[in-house]
Formats: sequence, C-alpha cells, structure tokens
Amino acid sequence: MTTSPIWMYAIGFVAQLLFTSRMIVQWIQSENAGKPISPLIFWQLSIVGSILFLAYGILRHDFVIVLGQALVYYIYIRNLHFKNGWKPIPLLFKCLVIIAPIITICYLLSDAPGNISDLFKNNEIPTSLQIWGIIGQLIFTFRFYVQWINSESKNESVLSKSFWTVSLVGSVMMIIYAVFRWDPVLFLGQLSGLVVYVRNLILGKKAKG
Repeated sequence: MTTSPIWMYAIGFVAQLLFTSRMIVQWIQSENAGKPISPLIFWQLSIVGSILFLAYGILRHDFVIVLGQALVYYIYIRNLHFKNGWKPIPLLFKCLVIIAPIITICYLLSDAPGNISDLFKNNEIPTSLQIWGIIGQLIFTFRFYVQWINSESKNESVLSKSFWTVSLVGSVMMIIYAVFRWDPVLFLGQLSGLVVYVRNLILGKKAKG
C-alpha cells in the first residue's frame, strides 16, 4: 500500500507548525521579559511535534529527519521535569510519549517498508547530500545537548546564547539540505526559525549589556 503524499506532507506540515508555534511563543514571551526565556509550552509543543515529525521522517524515507528527532526526544522530557510540567501529564499520554521512539526503532529494525535499510538506500538522496544533511542535523541537534548541559548545571531549563548560536548554524545547513532535497516541509520549518534565533541572540546581548 502506497502512502498518499498528501497525508505524508500533512503530517509533516502539522509537525512543523507545532515547532514554529513553540518558537513564536518563546519569542513573544522573551520580548515581554526582555531576555531569552524557556517557557513550559515550548517543551510541550516540542514533544507533540517530535512524535509527528518522526512519523513524517519514516514516511519520507529520510534518515536525516529521523536521526534528528531520535537524538533530542528525551531532552524535551527532561526539560518538562525542570519546568514541573511532566507530572501533571495524564499517565496514558506519558506512556505514549515514552514508548514512541522505542516503537520507531523497532519499526526501523523490522522488515516493514520504510525500515532503516530503505532510509539509507533512498535513491532520491545522493550520498553527498545525505552526508551534508547528517552533519547539518547533528549540528542542529547538538544545540539541545548544549541546552541540556547548561540546564543541568543551573538545575533549571534555560535557553542560552550558545543554544541560539548553534541553532542558527545548524538551521542554515538544513535549509540548504531542504532546497536540494526539494522538501517544502523542512525548508519552511527551518526558514521560520531563523528570525527567532537571531532575535534571541539580540535579546540576550541586550540583557547582558
């Protein structure tokens, strides 16, 4: 059974809409605070968006997308703990959130269409482009590890200057990947974040000054 491109792109656009919404909300609240902040809703939207984007990556047979979501997923949960936003979540949804990546890994390791072998053997993605995308995704993903380390050191969820700097570099690389990949979902999602990354760097500089 062939997955309809309409449904595939619909899932991807909904996921990117959630990711864009988290950035806009964070931006607005940071403007009001006069400095970059880490609101609870940023992480809530991140979790839901990540589940959908994992599904999109599998349907799109794109290892770069799947890799990015798999590497940062549980960091979102850790930040929910920092913001005291994990405990109030209904148990059923908690279970879904925790097992979603596990189900994804099991699926990728199975013989089903769209498994990890298919992701690597996607003839639509030249090897050089896939390498560029993986490097870009690793850099883009590394921002959350930077954020995680900074948050653990302060025992609270923070979005520091280093987070926004790495976000900017990784996003530019992913935009280039999306252009050559002809992926409107990835392109629009990354493009919408550039302004927010730059603005948070400016806000951080003003607050420090």
